[in-house]
Amino acid sequence: MLEKIAVYPGTFDPVTLGHLDIVERAIPIFDRVIVAVAKDTGGKPTLFSIEERIQMLKDVTMNYPKTEVHGFSGLLITYVKEVNACTILRGLRAISDFEHEFQMASINKRLNSSVETLFMMTNESYFFLSSSSVKEIAALGCNLKGFVPELVEKQIKKKLF
Repeated sequence: MLEKIAVYPGTFDPVTLGHLDIVERAIPIFDRVIVAVAKDTGGKPTLFSIEERIQMLKDVTMNYPKTEVHGFSGLLITYVKEVNACTILRGLRAISDFEHEFQMASINKRLNSSVETLFMMTNESYFFLSSSSVKEIAALGCNLKGFVPELVEKQIKKKLF
């Protein structure tokens, strides 16, 4: 029987508790969950380098069974094929996320029909949460408790102040 591998891609700049919620809930479903940190951000500047984002994710997921963290560049569907994954895992916060995610899933399906995209709704506690909003409130000096892991909050403050 083939191993069921999911790839959970994103920029994770920074990783939030919403991201970790998706990973935690995927662990019982798949044999392996690969958190794939995108080097290419579509020209969007990042607060953290890819190496920093990978290390933060490794640190906050070190006790998660069956979870790996890797960086990737180029087309996601190419990376998914390279790691023999059968599923792309995507988190949805609200209806507004769906249109873009649906378009990307359709393109990926056209590029490789053997790979499925699984949409997972984030826990209602995190519907409002995004990496962009975390960076914005951090820049204003607000407390990030309940938004990101403590280790990530420390890294954000170190980077910004």
